[in-house]
Amino acid sequence: MNEAIALAICDLRLDVAQSGDDIVDEISIEIRRGEVLGLVGESGSGKTTVGLAVLGHARKGVAVAAGTVTIEGANVLELDAKSLRHARGRLVSYVPQDPGTSLNPALRIDTQVLEVLKTHGFGNDQARRARLAEVFSEVNLPTDTAFLRRYPHQLSGGQQQRVGLAMAFAARPAVIVLDEPTTGLDVSTQAHVLETIRSLASMHGVAALYVTHDLAVVATLADRVAVMYAGRIVEQAETAEIFARSAHPYTRYLVAAAPEMGSDRELVGLGGRAPSPGSRPEGCTFALRCEVATDECRASFPAVQTVAGSDSHDVRCFHPFAVPERTERRASAGSSHVGGEDVALGLLAVDAGYSGTRVVHDVSFEIARGECVALVGESGSGKSTLSRSIGGLHHEWTGEIVLDGASLAKSARDRPVRQRLSIQYVFQNPYSSLHPRRSIADSIARPLAIAGADKSDIRRQVDRMLERVSLSAAYGDRYPDQLSGGERQRVAIARALVSEPQVLICDEVTSALDVLVQAATIELLVDLQRELGLAMLFVTHNLPLVRSIAQRVAVMSEGRIVELGSAADTLTNPQEDYTRQLLSDTPRIPDFGGGGGGGGGGGGGDDRSVDSR
Repeated sequence: MNEAIALAICDLRLDVAQSGDDIVDEISIEIRRGEVLGLVGESGSGKTTVGLAVLGHARKGVAVAAGTVTIEGANVLELDAKSLRHARGRLVSYVPQDPGTSLNPALRIDTQVLEVLKTHGFGNDQARRARLAEVFSEVNLPTDTAFLRRYPHQLSGGQQQRVGLAMAFAARPAVIVLDEPTTGLDVSTQAHVLETIRSLASMHGVAALYVTHDLAVVATLADRVAVMYAGRIVEQAETAEIFARSAHPYTRYLVAAAPEMGSDRELVGLGGRAPSPGSRPEGCTFALRCEVATDECRASFPAVQTVAGSDSHDVRCFHPFAVPERTERRASAGSSHVGGEDVALGLLAVDAGYSGTRVVHDVSFEIARGECVALVGESGSGKSTLSRSIGGLHHEWTGEIVLDGASLAKSARDRPVRQRLSIQYVFQNPYSSLHPRRSIADSIARPLAIAGADKSDIRRQVDRMLERVSLSAAYGDRYPDQLSGGERQRVAIARALVSEPQVLICDEVTSALDVLVQAATIELLVDLQRELGLAMLFVTHNLPLVRSIAQRVAVMSEGRIVELGSAADTLTNPQEDYTRQLLSDTPRIPDFGGGGGGGGGGGGGDDRSVDSR
């Protein structure tokens, strides 16, 4: 193996243990020391499965069927249990998605990091404490005793994630696997964490495998990108190549679905879903969703080919660069505020807090019928507290919240049924917002039952709402565990809309979704907003997404609205320093040139031919 290569995955295959159906197959990746490889693709494509295999781990019911994972000359898949325990943390380390669950809540943070160093035989107590101070300084955390003796719950989400990074880098591993480590973080915290990852990987010559669905993060952090679809890598190249000259139709859809900060380009979704293990077609797994698929594509899966003019741009497609350019545009979302009789929801001098401590201060604004206001700001700025107060889910607030001219009681329980049904809330996590033991039809029907709807008519309304969110009526008989994340979020939206509300509150509804499902969800919400005249409060960390859905933006800092204006003006010409800092911290896809970004590029040409490898 090349001395500069820290991680080499060769022809890796993992199967469902009972059936033998492959989950991932023919995975080959090499990462050099100090290099970051972004592994992207839809939810369920196998990204995390590959990431865990690098640690010699397979989930319950999954078995490694073939291939090698070599780190510093050692195949981790052949290590015995004792050697594998020693390798994890010292040879290869892992940073999971949720910092809140990755730390032991019963142990102080210095104890947890020192435990890692002691387990891997790093020096004496004095040396371990010196390394502790070193790695905490590297991730920009305090090193004083008061901070080190805190428990995880006493830290912010960003601080918890930095502690996780410190633990992962403490023993100076050769490889680090990062599995969506910034998904739940606001843009400012995310920017700091990404810079920490970049500098530590470079400083210590660590090969980093960065698993994510956030293409903007990949564009700013990764040196190279590997694109997965249905368990296989379909394209792999340097980051600039992927965004400027993406060859595979699926990659082009991914890039087209990524929101851009200053653009009024309509997000392009993709119909259908990737096949699951055991149901993959015989030929190319993308053929069922590909608009340029031919009989050749349906007959066999294409071999790896190298794009002419590049020695590191590989693609598995019979018709690379053949997807037509997508030029759909949506008018800039910059409408002015509409007041008077068109106001659906009004807030006047609203304060809110917990146990006497105020976290929301003197908030006043209105949302008109058919208007979407995006509420943005850092974690802890008060966005969710304010939105939950509007929904009656948080009771400690003062001031006045008016719905259709009538003041609302603090608690949803004290509001008339009509008012409760008129304000509906869609929660962040599609996996925990649905009752696991209720069928989809029962979950959607719940608001109708509360409203006293005729039982004979309820299922008909449920079926009609499922169709409206682009799911068939047959989904009504399924349960949440039988649905993908995007499908669950559509069900949650259907449940919120079935009572025909006037106001819809969306609290980070796309943060757990990959870009294609996110694009489809935004497209759905925009269409429903237009059709039903909904007033929408869209709470989000994702500033590039705002332009695609909102007419106005309210920027929140330390519980106060510091800027309120049209989406176009606020995102392109912010007036407040805080807003400018948020925009500066937001990762964005650079202009790499070429025609691949946005799904374009047209047909072939001499510079776009491929050679069989």
